[in-house]
Parts: sequence; C-alpha cells; structure tokens
Amino acid sequence: MEVSVSAAVNVSILAMSVIFIVLIVLIFTIRTLVKLMPYQTPPTIIPARKTVGGTSEQDDQVAAITATLATHMRKRTDEFRIVNIQSH
Repeated sequence: MEVSVSAAVNVSILAMSVIFIVLIVLIFTIRTLVKLMPYQTPPTIIPARKTVGGTSEQDDQVAAITATLATHMRKRTDEFRIVNIQSH
C-alpha cells in the first residue's frame, strides 16, 4: 500500500479542521454559559480574634514556643522566659 503526500496532507487538513471546529464550539459554549450564569464573587469573611479564658492567640504561641525550646534544650520551662517575639 503506497501512501501519497497528497493523502497525508488531506488527512492533516481534515484533522486540523476538526480540532478547530471543536475549539470554536467550546468557545461559544463557554461564552453562552458565562452570559447565563455570571460569576459572583463570594463574600469575604474576616475572622474575628477570639480570646478564650483570658488568653490570646499570641499567648498560646508563646507557650508552644517555650515548650518546644524547653524540650530541645532539655530544661524546665521555668528556667527561661521568652520576652519578645517579632514577626516579619
């Protein structure tokens, strides 16, 4: 079976035509869906800081850091004190 160059060109043109037709149909489908169901941004929810039992979030972080350092340095937590934590 002999394959000619013109047959290969015809198959390539046919394949490219099918691909572009499908892409055009997808474009029009997406545009139609955007008009029918426009995107609505969800409302922004700002989380409120809550204090539980008189402790704040920073106090919890200081406690966690102190416990981690005490474990790492093999000391008791009352042997040192974290005075200042700066976040960048």
